[in-house]
Amino acid sequence: MRKTLSPKLSPSEFNPELVSTMRSVLDSAVGQIEKANRTPATKAKMAQRILLAASDGVTDPEQLTAVAIEDGRQPAD
Repeated sequence: MRKTLSPKLSPSEFNPELVSTMRSVLDSAVGQIEKANRTPATKAKMAQRILLAASDGVTDPEQLTAVAIEDGRQPAD
């Protein structure tokens, strides 16, 4: 898998296009986890993981989706 990295960013530096991508990624990722795990808490955990990855410079939608799904496999406590 090709990595798409940008310099580290703070969330206040996210451009509108990246924010839109992150929203789409979250919606897509939530749809790919088990229905039993699709709780607001798990969705929030997945969103946090997307934000963290984007802050680390990951901007590729496929990579962001993968990290979100990984976190969504286990329901939030």
